[in-house]
Amino acid sequence: MIRLAEQTISEEELHRLSEWILKNEKLTKGPLTEQFEEAFSQYIGSKFSVFVNSGSSANLLIAQALKVSGRLKNNRVILPAVSWVTTVTPFLQLGFDVRLCDCSSTDLGLDISSLEQMIDEFDPALVVLVNVLGHSNEIISIRSLCEAHGVFLVEDSCEALGSESGGRRLGCHGIAGSFSFYYGHHISTIEGGMVVTDDEELWSLMKSVRSHGWARDVDSKTLKAWKKNAGAEIDEFRNLYTFYHSGFNLRSTDLQAFLGLSQLEKLPEISEARSRNFAQYRVRLGDFFVQTSCTQFVSSFAYGTLVTSPLEVGSHLKCNNVESRPLICGNIGRHPFWVSEQGLSRNKNADFVHDFGIYLPNHHLLSADEINRVCDLFLEVAEPKQFNQSI
Repeated sequence: MIRLAEQTISEEELHRLSEWILKNEKLTKGPLTEQFEEAFSQYIGSKFSVFVNSGSSANLLIAQALKVSGRLKNNRVILPAVSWVTTVTPFLQLGFDVRLCDCSSTDLGLDISSLEQMIDEFDPALVVLVNVLGHSNEIISIRSLCEAHGVFLVEDSCEALGSESGGRRLGCHGIAGSFSFYYGHHISTIEGGMVVTDDEELWSLMKSVRSHGWARDVDSKTLKAWKKNAGAEIDEFRNLYTFYHSGFNLRSTDLQAFLGLSQLEKLPEISEARSRNFAQYRVRLGDFFVQTSCTQFVSSFAYGTLVTSPLEVGSHLKCNNVESRPLICGNIGRHPFWVSEQGLSRNKNADFVHDFGIYLPNHHLLSADEINRVCDLFLEVAEPKQFNQSI
């Protein structure tokens, strides 16, 4: 079986984790969490990181922290039609007014012309993008567009850990970026995610919202300001159970952080392997759609392309022990949860991805021979589809 993903946690890491567990009484969030956050910030190139229990929670944390910050000019947000369900649902659940933007026909990120028109007409406070399958959006142009209109930019980079564009790693170009450490992603902490930011105020808010809304993880200067804004006398004892913001429990544990520290050491090698695999697929499947982008280094999550019959191709691969999937969600505006709450949302390019998109396995353990096998099987039945073809 050639799977979409394989375990990144080695037997040696599990043995070291077992030894650590037996020596430590406290396994929940503690000093290792802070060490992992600092190490991740250094790797990714951000000032601050906040470790949470999933990539989905990372998006929820960003949404809630921005909401309670008082810095958003309104509650309107533009989200990508080609994304993931938990890129979108936190903003719906928190009462934002949401619009979906069509995808580019090259990198599958936000389509610049559509985004510019939507910003002019909708005047959002926030734009969220997804770096689809490890490829950058037109990040410099999008950031400039957002800055010109006073719009905050957030990057969902759960599929793009290690990818680089515009002189920085993806996830660092907006006010915040999210990452996932779920099994099958670039590195794994079993479950886990991270938010990165260069904004110190937002960092403090996220640490509070992550843990119920209390202030135990913030510095004394921030705590003093929060106490003053609360308009009430809060002594040292009462502060232990004082909640300054509407929060959640999105914390991960030192157990996950222990794994994260060792996984981070392996990430450059994993990213290089994924990049090589992408290049091999691109050569073998030269007649088919391939993502192209301004990404200087693609830490590929999977190989996405377009075929006339994804069902036929997926079934043929499955019968021959090769896993495949739809090209993430296709158009999120056609999924039942969205249609029931918001009504059907059509977007030309996203609909094309929805109808004809498929992605093929990519992970660090995939050999060149296995990629050739996947391609041979794929080419037995697949017929190419391009964006300029009519449906």
